[in-house]
Amino acid sequence: MGENGIHERSTVSVIGLGQMGTRLAQAFLAAGHGTTVWNRTTAKADVLVAQGAVRAATLEAAVAASPLVVVCLPDYATVRDLLGPVAERLRGRVVVNLTSGTPQEATRTAEWAAGHGADYLDGAAMSGTRLVGRSEALFVFSGSREAFGIHRTVLESLGNSVHLGTDPALAPVYDTALFGLAWGALAGFYHAVALVGAAGVVPAAFAAVATGHMPFVTSLMTDHARQIQEGRFPDDDGTVEVHAAAMEHLVGTSRAHGIGTDVPELFGNLLDRAMATGHGASGMAGVIDTIRKGERHV
Repeated sequence: MGENGIHERSTVSVIGLGQMGTRLAQAFLAAGHGTTVWNRTTAKADVLVAQGAVRAATLEAAVAASPLVVVCLPDYATVRDLLGPVAERLRGRVVVNLTSGTPQEATRTAEWAAGHGADYLDGAAMSGTRLVGRSEALFVFSGSREAFGIHRTVLESLGNSVHLGTDPALAPVYDTALFGLAWGALAGFYHAVALVGAAGVVPAAFAAVATGHMPFVTSLMTDHARQIQEGRFPDDDGTVEVHAAAMEHLVGTSRAHGIGTDVPELFGNLLDRAMATGHGASGMAGVIDTIRKGERHV
């Protein structure tokens, strides 16, 4: 029996049935976990009920139904405002917040949950909605290590679920950082597609070659992470000066083909700033010092 004699009849409750919330509930159902769902607009639960979910008549009933309460709402303020009136029902439960926001908001929400006797995990879905429920979908969580351990099997129904540490702010930090990483890689890809396209290459043909090149790029990330951690930047993969010259070639080639140069100029600026601060002979990972200092040309 749950708090106040209410029977916990399902494994997990999902609150908020937007596109992501619906996919979360479907992944739990597909893995065989009893799933209770609630949304302010009740019709959004119809498809999930048809797939085996239990529709909670009220938000309070949804919270009381399961030991694990997964929340996916527009923002953190909505999470606290919505759960505030039923906060006493959270006592003894685990709240998993898969709402996007800032590290500061995650910390405040964790403190709010603790004040109502609930364990808290902040989380982020890093692979969009398409991959939810598949092993290649990355979900990151931070907060209560004990809560993650107890409910790990359920959370792994969503995909590759990684616990980052006990600080609840870590999940949104990773969320933001990985978003930037993805956009950096995709910006380079989009520019490359435009460049080879000017030579008559179709995007799919280039992508087939580019994806084969990515294991080398990811190996650089692993090696350069070690260099950054040690504070040593050997020139095994070329110096900053060498890469700056290559970037000038990329800019020139792009201009010659009538292609915008915003992306390579951004990268070239980083390399120029690194050279200006004494990293010309360093390995390319030496640009990290310039980024950390946030220096800008005046």
